[in-house]
Amino acid sequence: MDTVAIFVDVQNIYYTTRQAFACNFDYNAFWREITANRKVVKAIAFATHRDDEKQKQFQNILRAIGFEVKLKPFIQRSDGSAKGDWDVGITLDVMEYSAQADVVVLASGDGDFDLLVQRVRDKYQAAVEVYGVAQLTAMSLIRAATKFVPINDHLLLRSS
Repeated sequence: MDTVAIFVDVQNIYYTTRQAFACNFDYNAFWREITANRKVVKAIAFATHRDDEKQKQFQNILRAIGFEVKLKPFIQRSDGSAKGDWDVGITLDVMEYSAQADVVVLASGDGDFDLLVQRVRDKYQAAVEVYGVAQLTAMSLIRAATKFVPINDHLLLRSS
């Protein structure tokens, strides 16, 4: 049985699925797909903390699924822009846990992770599966991955 380490860039997945499909990502379906016949060594969802009740409920759902949830404060700047970037934190944890995994799963379309994905493949000989919204995922990240899995209907929560 392969071992798997799972890392989710929650903000990236939230905004890209909303933009492309006007709905939410189905974390339960995602978990079932990526853990089938695999032993999970680590699963981390990286999110921003807004001290919002709906966000707390969502984070509890992630924990119930099996994710460790890491939170970083959401910063609203005076010019209206926002910051809640987890790129360095994700990179550090991916490098820490990749040695223990046969497969690394990264849910993000952020091209900043292309070098990380290539390094994990080269240094640890781990397969890297990247999940992202196809039209909003950097080509450099898709090329760096062992396997790219486009987020589409089977991983979306549609309103009924």
